[in-house]
Amino acid sequence: MPVLEISDLADPRLVDFAHATDVALKKARGTEHGLYLAESLLVFERALRAGHRPRSVLALGSTLDAALDLLGDADVPVFVGPGELLAELTGYVLHRGLIASMHRPALPDPDELLAGARRIVVLEDVADPTNVGAIFRSAGAIGADAILVTPRCSDPFYRRSIRVSMGTVLQVPWTRVGDWDDTRALLTRHGFHVAALALTPDAVSLRDVHGADHDRLALVLGAEGTGLTDAAIAASDTVVKIPMKHGIDSLNVAAASAVAMWALG
Repeated sequence: MPVLEISDLADPRLVDFAHATDVALKKARGTEHGLYLAESLLVFERALRAGHRPRSVLALGSTLDAALDLLGDADVPVFVGPGELLAELTGYVLHRGLIASMHRPALPDPDELLAGARRIVVLEDVADPTNVGAIFRSAGAIGADAILVTPRCSDPFYRRSIRVSMGTVLQVPWTRVGDWDDTRALLTRHGFHVAALALTPDAVSLRDVHGADHDRLALVLGAEGTGLTDAAIAASDTVVKIPMKHGIDSLNVAAASAVAMWALG
């Protein structure tokens, strides 16, 4: 594969890295499903292992050999240059030594995604990409089989989500779903008991809900601050809360997801 020394920041082949926003990458011309950026060798390796196709790679000298080893015989341009120049191009210092422009894969059909799943997470309108990435990391570590994402939820392929997740966004299967009528029908069709994490008067303690009682279980998590919508709570079979002390009523959604996934796993 060609290794190209960067000499002109206006080179059109560098457009994916030139201060490109996540939204612009998602709508990149000449792609089927858009692009995303994978930062660091670890994330790049996980992206390749997941079967995602690279379009180009930007590497500092110290990561070049490792990047070439990962790419093997793939015909993908690898751009190299001094850190100061790459920072000028991208708008930030490449602390992790590498950033790759990757083709977004097609999202799986929800029915196909849930066919073999037993423990899943549903993210309703979680707007902060940092929280989305942290939830994916917990899901990967603790063992969720899939994640469903509502239309107003932050995109898991956003750069910050991928970085915070340490690449687990590229490992844990996920897809988008529609409104709650369709999503509830989907979960019912696949035999899921739906447990919503919310502070309602009828919420039961997480200590009293046993994952072993349900062959298939869907944990529903809501937006930061506002929590789950009325539609999400109405679509659930059980409303669950995490018992707490010292007058504290809730945790950050990413922390709450880890606690609840571990307890219900």
